[in-house]
Amino acid sequence: CTTLGPILEKVVDATGGQVVLAKVDVDANPAISQAFQVQSIPSVYAMRNGQPVDGFMGSYPEHFVQEFVDKLLPSATDVLQSELLGAGDEASLRKVLDAEPGNEEAVIALAELLVERGETEEALALLERIPESDRTRKVAATARLGDEPADDYDNELVGLLDRVREDDEARQRFVDLLEVMGPDDPRTASYRKQLTARLF
Repeated sequence: CTTLGPILEKVVDATGGQVVLAKVDVDANPAISQAFQVQSIPSVYAMRNGQPVDGFMGSYPEHFVQEFVDKLLPSATDVLQSELLGAGDEASLRKVLDAEPGNEEAVIALAELLVERGETEEALALLERIPESDRTRKVAATARLGDEPADDYDNELVGLLDRVREDDEARQRFVDLLEVMGPDDPRTASYRKQLTARLF
């Protein structure tokens, strides 16, 4: 949009990089347009942590755009939490969690520190605060395996495979080993298929 575009650019530039502007050509990117259910242009969406948090459609004057962008700026609390997360030490991470118990980044970082120290029960309890993700599964698997990851994954996985159907602990250890191996290990997909075949 010839009127809204320059206003957005001016207001976002004034944030000094705290807010970033990205433009999408809806004709060239119909999948994005559909995902956001764009009905008319211009459409503006504010994103935070990969999720839309606000938006508007149509062209508006600069004072409206300024108010919209101002709401997106990080608060003093956000800045402090970012600094504490950046520090990455246990005390800083616990301060973040005191203020925001469900902060995923802090939960995972603290759980990793706890696992390294062998405090696996606290790490697992901490991970229960947040939704499961690839990262949480890997940290939880590492915690459950403790300080005894298999030196030879193949031998242990083959040995567990016969017991996964009837033995919950064997199945959990099998899955944990796969999580620790990670999706980039070419053996992981093969063992997942074998696990599925044994279970179903």
